[in-house]
Amino acid sequence: MKKVVNFGEIMLRLATPDYLRFGQATQFNATFGGGEANVAVSLANYGIPSVYVTRLPENDIAESCIRELRKYGVDTQHIVRGGDRIGIYFLETGAVARSSKVIYDRAHSAIAEIKPGMVDWEKVFSDAGWFHWTGITPAISQGAADACMEAIEVANQMGLTVSCDLNYRKNLWKYGKSASEVMPALVKGCHVILGNEEDAEKVFGIKPEKFDAEKTGGKVDAGSFESVCRQLAAMFPQAQKIAITLRGAINANHNTWGGCLYSNGTLKQSRRYDITHIVDRVGGGDSFMGGLIYGLLTYNDDQKAIDFAAAASCLKHTILGDFNMVTVKEVEMLMNGSGSGRVVR
Repeated sequence: MKKVVNFGEIMLRLATPDYLRFGQATQFNATFGGGEANVAVSLANYGIPSVYVTRLPENDIAESCIRELRKYGVDTQHIVRGGDRIGIYFLETGAVARSSKVIYDRAHSAIAEIKPGMVDWEKVFSDAGWFHWTGITPAISQGAADACMEAIEVANQMGLTVSCDLNYRKNLWKYGKSASEVMPALVKGCHVILGNEEDAEKVFGIKPEKFDAEKTGGKVDAGSFESVCRQLAAMFPQAQKIAITLRGAINANHNTWGGCLYSNGTLKQSRRYDITHIVDRVGGGDSFMGGLIYGLLTYNDDQKAIDFAAAASCLKHTILGDFNMVTVKEVEMLMNGSGSGRVVR
């Protein structure tokens, strides 16, 4: 199977332990994570040849990050070295009515100062069949947006499938351009698009009918999003498949979860999961994307693909850290009906 290439920023993640608030914490749990890196790890866990491209400085923290990716089987040979620092994000995990909180410290990170021409995309894509990026990357800086466009154009020229998770992050778009100015030209080159209700509205002005994320009570009607999918399909005719994640937030610890996949005028829905005790929801959308890419590459069946994506992401909510450390067998067991959590002996 040809490789899947992922491009974006990986950061040092510093999380408060035991649901502590930032003002209470005297120590932080240090791991690594980032949207595209999370997808790369998921795919490697599923046995898909997975490549991760970023820019990292020449220091011990960056080396530790690279070793962490390699531990999970991710190919890091195309990571560009340079710059002064790795980005950081701080995480305060919420509970019940208190939301989780993220603080970014990623200004002037190595990848924020990337420029077109720093990555030899033809070499990177020489044995690849798929390229994945997210809306986080072009939000970092003009240079990152330009490098992302460069990658998308080369990927299309070389016949790769290109996927994007829209991933709107309002706190990142600070270099003088908005998501609505930058993203359309990038997404135009995609074959597979993933988003949620906020992404579609904030980036493209497309709002689901009769939907308010604050008033779902845990119940999300996929039918409300069919119009979003139709409008995105009309806006981006190259897109063959459009997926939407369906999160019903009851509180910070209790969500309902699922997804839908639109293709050729048909909407497929996954099973809905009732996740009553969330361990860590950060990386939930990335685990969905990793599962969707695996499903589309493996099953040749849209229903199975969306079912695998939803089950994979449901399991991610039970795992601490950004990475979804599950196997294909575990995901398929859940998507086929096993979810009791009984001890496996």
